[in-house]
Amino acid sequence: MNRARGSAYFYVYKTRILKSLAYRFDVYGNIVMQCITMFASAFFWKALYAGQETVQGVNVEDMLVYTVMSSLMSVVFMTGIERRVMQSVKKGTVATDMLKPINLFSIYFFEDLGNMTALIVQNMIPIFIIGSLCIAVPKPVSMEAFLLFFISLIMAFFINWFLAACFSMWTFTAINMDPMLQVKKHLIRLLSGSIIPMWFFPDWLSNILNLLPFVYIYQLPLDIYIGKYETAELLPRLGIQFIWTVVLFGVFQFLQSRVTKKVMVQGG
Repeated sequence: MNRARGSAYFYVYKTRILKSLAYRFDVYGNIVMQCITMFASAFFWKALYAGQETVQGVNVEDMLVYTVMSSLMSVVFMTGIERRVMQSVKKGTVATDMLKPINLFSIYFFEDLGNMTALIVQNMIPIFIIGSLCIAVPKPVSMEAFLLFFISLIMAFFINWFLAACFSMWTFTAINMDPMLQVKKHLIRLLSGSIIPMWFFPDWLSNILNLLPFVYIYQLPLDIYIGKYETAELLPRLGIQFIWTVVLFGVFQFLQSRVTKKVMVQGG
């Protein structure tokens, strides 16, 4: 049974990759929008650093690397689970989908994983080349930093996905989630350090945000990549990131069970 489920999830993953590779116009549009955002951020930081060697202990070269890497990471963190759940609820197929022998939300996870794999090839490579040629080559400060960054990036991916999955549960009580999805998307980008690092926020606000999961999506991996902190300072932060990954997984499992029971009783 487990092998059959594994084959089914792999099929979903592979199918999603092939489907994503077919929509080239969307790919070009996403690349253009990501590059516009990346260039706008780079020009902003160059203007801010004019005549100054460092700001908050970070020089302009590291800030440009931060900008390019943030754009690359935004490709990895694209999720589709909210819209997939919303479509299932609107069509009224969610109840029958949940009766299938494989977990519905696991299907959505592997769909997002397949979509991410396609985006790495389609979007990330062109953005990396453009960013490297026009802004800065995004080199990590050290190999140790790169390894820690990779570990942090994996946890950041799960934090982002679990947040999206938990948010998708609202679809079962809301008629139209589109406005909320846009608010959620931009709010996470703002509070996660993707656009403006937490170092530029007031101390009281930065301290509050450090207690929330958002900074562990973009800010922590990027801090590691550019060498903002020493290894001894990073390990406790990685520990908090791991705790948030486990906590959000638990919240997701709880909400999933509640929603499943509700749908099974009410029929969607």
